[in-house]
Amino acid sequence: MTIATLSSPSLAAENIHSGPARVRFAPSPTGYLHLGGLRTALFNWLYARHTDGQFILRIEDTDQTRFSADSLEDIMRGLRWLGLNWDEGPDVGGPYGPYIQTERAELYQQYIEQLIAAGHAYRSYMTADELSALREEQKAKGVTQGYDRRDRNLTAQQIAAYEAEGRPSVVRLVVPIEGVTTIHDLIRGQTTWDNINLPADPVLMKSDGLPTYHFAVVVDDHLMQITHILRSDEWLSSTPIHQIIYDAFGWEMPQVAHLPVILDPSGKGKMSKRKKVVAGKEYLALVHEFIEAGYLPEAMHNFLTNIGWNFDAEREIFEPEEAIARFQLADINPAPAALPYEKLDWLNGVYIRDLAPGALKMRIAPFLSAALGMTEAELLASPKLDALIPLIRERMKRLTDVADLCDWAFMPAAEISYADPKMLLGKKLDAAQTIAALQAGSQMMREMPEFTSEALEAAFRAKADELDLKAGSFFGPFRAAITGKTVSPPLFESMAVLGRAEVLARVQNAIAVLREI
Repeated sequence: MTIATLSSPSLAAENIHSGPARVRFAPSPTGYLHLGGLRTALFNWLYARHTDGQFILRIEDTDQTRFSADSLEDIMRGLRWLGLNWDEGPDVGGPYGPYIQTERAELYQQYIEQLIAAGHAYRSYMTADELSALREEQKAKGVTQGYDRRDRNLTAQQIAAYEAEGRPSVVRLVVPIEGVTTIHDLIRGQTTWDNINLPADPVLMKSDGLPTYHFAVVVDDHLMQITHILRSDEWLSSTPIHQIIYDAFGWEMPQVAHLPVILDPSGKGKMSKRKKVVAGKEYLALVHEFIEAGYLPEAMHNFLTNIGWNFDAEREIFEPEEAIARFQLADINPAPAALPYEKLDWLNGVYIRDLAPGALKMRIAPFLSAALGMTEAELLASPKLDALIPLIRERMKRLTDVADLCDWAFMPAAEISYADPKMLLGKKLDAAQTIAALQAGSQMMREMPEFTSEALEAAFRAKADELDLKAGSFFGPFRAAITGKTVSPPLFESMAVLGRAEVLARVQNAIAVLREI
C-alpha cells in the first residue's frame, strides 16, 4: 500500500535548499513541445533565476526508435520564443557535458557495471517472447502482470550458458521486496511507498546498450550536480525507483518538487498533447500552435507563470523580473489547474496594445505578408501599414487578427468582393435607396478640398442630415463598399488611408454590384 501525507507549506519551505539552484529541463524529443512542458521549463527557469543559479537544458534521446530531429528543433525554438535562455546545454556547452544522452553512452556503461559489481543490478536474459508468454500466463491466472524477477539470482553457470548461446541481455535494478521507500516533495510533502508494490526490478540498460530513462536521469542529475528536480507530478510514481538507485550508488538525491498538471478548459481531464475539443470548441495544446496563432511570448510568459503559482491576487500583469523576485517553490499549488484560454486572449490583447507602433509593425508583418502574398520587405515599406496600426491595435487579441482587420487596404479595388451583395444595403434601405446614398457620398467626396478623416467625418454627418438618413444607415454601405466587410477599423480613418481615388473606385464597384440586385 502507498501512504501519502502532505506536509504543511511552512514545513515544505523549511526543507528548501536556500543556495543557488542547479535545475534542468530534460525533454525527450519524441514529439512537439506541449504547453505543459513549457510551463515546467518556465518554473525551472524562474527558480534558477530567483536563486542566482543555473538553468540547464538536457536532451533525453535514448529512445532512438521515437527520436525526431524536428521535435528537437521545435523544443528549442519554443524555449527560445518564451525567453528561457539556458546556461548550459547542447548548443552552448558547459562544464558537465555532453548534454545529449546518446553522447554519454560510455558514462552509463561505466556506472551500470559499478551497480552490477555491487549487487544492486543484474543482467537478465529473458527474451521478449518469454516475457510476453509470462504475461499471458499471469493474465489467465488473474494475477498482476509483469516481470517475475526470475533472473535475479542466476548462477554463474546459467549466465555463462546464456552468454554462450548469444542471448541479448538487459540490466535490471534490484528493488527491495521488504520495507518502504520515502521521499519528501517540496510541494506535496512526504510520500511513502511499500517496496513490495513497486515495479519489479525495472530495466536500467536496454539490450542496445542505451540506458532507460530511470537510470540515465539519475546518473545525469548526479554528474551535472543538479540540486532540484522540478517536473510534472506524472513522474511522482517513478521517484521511489530513482531514490533506490541513488541509495545504491550512495549518492544524495536532489530535492524534488512535482508540479501540478494542467487540465483542459473544462477542468475534467489533463490537457491533451493534441488539439482538444471541449464543448464544441477546439483548443490549442502545442507551443508551435500558439506561436502560429499569433500569441506574444510576453503574454504567454505572464499567463503560464500564473498557472499553478500566483504572482499577486491584486495584479494580473507583471514583468518576468518581478516574478523572478517573488518565485518560491513553497507557493506552488499542488492542485491541478484548468487552462483559462479566455484570460490568455485578454492578456495577449493587453500586451499587443502595449507595444510601440514600430514594434507591433514588426510583429504583425509575418502574419499579414503571408495572408497577402507579399514579401515582408514590401509590406514594411508601405506607408499604409504605419497608418493602419493605430486603427487596428485596440481590436486585436492575436497577431493573426491583422489580416482580417486590414487586408482590404492592400487590395486593388477590383479585388474587393462581397460575400453577399445585400451586405452593401444600408439599414432599412433598399438597393435603389442605397445606390442613391452612395452616389451622393461619391459626389461629395469628389468636391472635398481635403481628404482627411476629420474633414470626411464632418462632411458625411452633414450629408446624412441633408438626406434625412441616420448616420448608421448612411455610413454602413460605404464601410462595406471599401472593405468588403461589415466590421472594420474606423470608417473615415480607413478612407483617409486609402485615398480619394481608391475610395471612389471601390464605391463605384459597389454601385455596379447593387444594380444587379
